[in-house]
Amino acid sequence: MTGITDFDALRRAMAENSEEPEGPARNARAEHLLAEAEKLNVPLAVIEALGHQLKVYNYSSEKDKMFVPFARLLRMWDERPEDFDEYEAHSLHWVFKWMTAGMLDQPHVPLSSIEKWLGEMEHRYRLAGHSERAVRSAEFNVASHIGDVQRAERAYAAWLAADRDSMADCHACELHGQGWWQSERGRDERALELWAPVLEGEFACAHEPHTALASSLVPLLRLDRVEEARAHHLRGFRLVRPMESMRGAYADHVEFCALTGNEARGLELLAERPAYFTDTGHPRSRLEFLTVVTLLMERLTGLGLDEQRVPGPPGRAWTAHELAAHARAQALELAGRFDRRNGTSHVSDLARARMAQEPLVERLPLGVRSARSTVASVAVPVPEVPAQDEPVEAELPTLLAEARRLSATLQPHAVEAWAAVARAAEGVELDVRDRAEIIDHRAMDLGPDGVELFERAAELYAEAGDPGESLAARMRAAYVRALTGRLQEALAEVTEPYDRILALYAEDGTGLRQTASVLMGRARVFMRRVHEADEPVDPAIVGAAEAATREILALVDGRAGDDVRLAARAAEAQAMLAELAALSGDVEAAAGLFARAAAAFVGAGLPWFAVEYEARLAGLAHHLGDTAEAERALRAALEHGGPHLEAPGRAQLHLQLAEVLGGRGLSEEAAEHALEAAHWADEAGEGPTLGAWARHQLGGFLLRQGRWAEAAEVLESALPDLTPETHGDGAVVQTQWWLGDCLSELGEHREAAERRLQAADIARHWPEQHDHATLAHLAAESLGQAGLHEEADRAYTRAGDLWRELGNTHGLVRSLRARAWLALRSEEGADRARELMAAAVRECAEALDAAPDEEACARLTAELGHTHRQFGDLLARSAAEDDEDDSIQAALEAALSRMTEAVNVFAGLGDHGRHARTGAELAAGWLAADLGRPTDAAARARAVLAAYEGVGEDDGVARERRAEAEQLLDVVEEG
Repeated sequence: MTGITDFDALRRAMAENSEEPEGPARNARAEHLLAEAEKLNVPLAVIEALGHQLKVYNYSSEKDKMFVPFARLLRMWDERPEDFDEYEAHSLHWVFKWMTAGMLDQPHVPLSSIEKWLGEMEHRYRLAGHSERAVRSAEFNVASHIGDVQRAERAYAAWLAADRDSMADCHACELHGQGWWQSERGRDERALELWAPVLEGEFACAHEPHTALASSLVPLLRLDRVEEARAHHLRGFRLVRPMESMRGAYADHVEFCALTGNEARGLELLAERPAYFTDTGHPRSRLEFLTVVTLLMERLTGLGLDEQRVPGPPGRAWTAHELAAHARAQALELAGRFDRRNGTSHVSDLARARMAQEPLVERLPLGVRSARSTVASVAVPVPEVPAQDEPVEAELPTLLAEARRLSATLQPHAVEAWAAVARAAEGVELDVRDRAEIIDHRAMDLGPDGVELFERAAELYAEAGDPGESLAARMRAAYVRALTGRLQEALAEVTEPYDRILALYAEDGTGLRQTASVLMGRARVFMRRVHEADEPVDPAIVGAAEAATREILALVDGRAGDDVRLAARAAEAQAMLAELAALSGDVEAAAGLFARAAAAFVGAGLPWFAVEYEARLAGLAHHLGDTAEAERALRAALEHGGPHLEAPGRAQLHLQLAEVLGGRGLSEEAAEHALEAAHWADEAGEGPTLGAWARHQLGGFLLRQGRWAEAAEVLESALPDLTPETHGDGAVVQTQWWLGDCLSELGEHREAAERRLQAADIARHWPEQHDHATLAHLAAESLGQAGLHEEADRAYTRAGDLWRELGNTHGLVRSLRARAWLALRSEEGADRARELMAAAVRECAEALDAAPDEEACARLTAELGHTHRQFGDLLARSAAEDDEDDSIQAALEAALSRMTEAVNVFAGLGDHGRHARTGAELAAGWLAADLGRPTDAAARARAVLAAYEGVGEDDGVARERRAEAEQLLDVVEEG
């Protein structure tokens, strides 16, 4: 670490240290800088170094170290106030507030000392001529902390009544404190009203809106404004995450997870900050953190996950049960220390109440990725069925009747009902028919493994005197064989049951339902043959399947009556015909048949069977360009599936609907469905596959709404699971691209550049290089905004080479202009900047000469005009204040010449170029005024006014241009 040789070097070092991340390393550097300042023998240098040290302590986990440098500063002020400049005198009085709050946060500081310090603060502020606003705010903090509500309300009123002056906290911090009190008093709506200007970005500071977003989470949940709460969590946690000093706000986000069914994410948050368990420099925020750790651990314990491994204090492994006990004991011991100091039980009461909270939302999907754990799949515990006095056999007839009712009406969970019958029938003597039905439904439950049971059921049905149902069971066995790849066996087995059922039906030896069942089984086997046939499919195979399907319709159509099973056969046959039409390439016919099938299921009172076909219809409608029908079908599928939809299917439907709505520009509703898709994909265990794609889409929809922080959080959570193999490298590039855009909007330019460069590195391997060029250009912009000028120039050069290869003059010219501006700020200086800007003019003029059509000519003309305009701006700015007068004069003359060129070029665009022309005209006018040419400047101002004659005030650009032209005329006339 190099020594500090003079005061300026010290100030530069402190400024650099201020930009470092919060934490012990920055604090240690501040301590070293104080030691260096003391060697300079300059009192103000020591004062500034102490102030710097105090500031970094305050914004860290070592807040307890603030008191020593402040005591020294105060002693220096009392002994030699003349050593303080105006800024340091102001800063000394400013941090009085930090000392009051800092003492309150340390339970070892007696309350009497805090009250004495409050009086000292009031006395010194009065002597310095400051308002009592900051003093009353500090008094409010003391009173609310110890639970003296009456005093707190008086101080609160006095705080708001006092005049704001230079000692008052910033608007953002004041509004946060006022809103916090309203929320504490149960006035959540009023709290959110007070926080609104901070949450909406009207007021901000180093720790706002960070804390307001965190404080708003539980009030929003209590008001059932869950969508806002979710948005505030995603946006706010992103702000809090890198700031070590914000343990209290971090705790609010952990609490939010515990109260919304996001226990897995809560554990991830704890794992990110192990030091928060043990940092002792700020006991009050440690108490807040331990309190919500207890809340989260006891929530897990209540869900039966007491032995779940969880992140905790370093040095040992923890289970949820162990950490709950440890954190509760630590929190209550710490709260007790505060209460003994304060002489009340208020802090302990609040801690116990916070730890005892119940969830406010059963499950609030966040859209972000959570590590798959037992927490993520917690189910509501099913209460045990109490023992029955009656023997199980007495229930069997009831269970059997219910199972038959569910089967006859094709209700969901019929198979489960038959499983309950089977359990109740163990050890009970049953007749043959009952045993046949039980085995038949057990086979249905087993799926691919049910062949032998179907055949056993067929034997028992025959023994029971029901040959039709026996043949139907045999046909079910044949279909299962077809499903498991034994298609030839299945085809060999369908002929005999088919022939026999038709004969039986003709002789009234079986019913319509059994006959339809056998015909449906045969048609299903034929459909499997169609699906497994090599491309192109033999028309004879398709014809056989179609004939078998139409035979079902001929048998059943118009004869179903109240029998929902027969109605279902007809509906399924329509769906089979739809599939065959789709395979034959008749998409419109397929869509119509799927619509009929879905409608038939709904009409039969079986809407859950319609879901598959509505989803298929949506895909076909989208293919046909009928987005309205696709949207309708997907909404119907979600509605008809209702609670019967399994998680994977629900995720797919929400995702499809999100994509359709997004294509129509309805990004808000699309985001809602993408969020649901991500949630249900996670529930289905498909987070890394379908869930990652849903998060990718969700991030894009949030970006379209300008919700940059939320979008960034979601996109960052999607990236670890997105892979070229599963999702395609296009999805990876697009996610990085979107994320770069979000980070750029959030001012995180270095990180934006990194994302854009990563995306460009993938895109450079693509045959078409436009995306590669665009990403390289965007990365260069971010590097420049991050102050990495050399890296930016290299990236712009790379982008320019790509634009040239693509024949994209606009991209090439803009990269050259950007490099010119970078050169002006670098060691290369003005000469290199002029060379690059001249090259941009040359490239644009050459392309204009070879423009292939009028549209291209107009676009290149505008580009040339903008390049001349920027050249003029660059030349004007290249004239340094310490240059010789002749040099400055020459630079301004050259700048005016370029501006005049820009005016002339834009004039060639007529009305389309009016705004650009008048902007250049005004710039030229100001240059003329600087060069002492008032007549020229006035003429240019009047030309602008003339350009907007007859243009109404509703044109904002025209209004601004006229105002600036009038201002220029006033300046010229005054001169």
